[in-house]
Amino acid sequence: MKFLIYTVIILAGFISIYSANVLNFNNLMEGDSGTAVLVILACLCVIVLMGILLVSRSIAKKHKA
Repeated sequence: MKFLIYTVIILAGFISIYSANVLNFNNLMEGDSGTAVLVILACLCVIVLMGILLVSRSIAKKHKA
């Protein structure tokens, strides 16, 4: 499970980097650039949620021991 969580975090990072390359700063909310902004926000949410999952799993493991 830990391997899967880290894989999802890495994939979200790669997708956000790719989407940052698509951004057009002159028209940030139009066309593909608007989609890229939404994808970057979604990837950041995924990274935060996976981080919370890792922390909660480590707390649960310490609580059982």
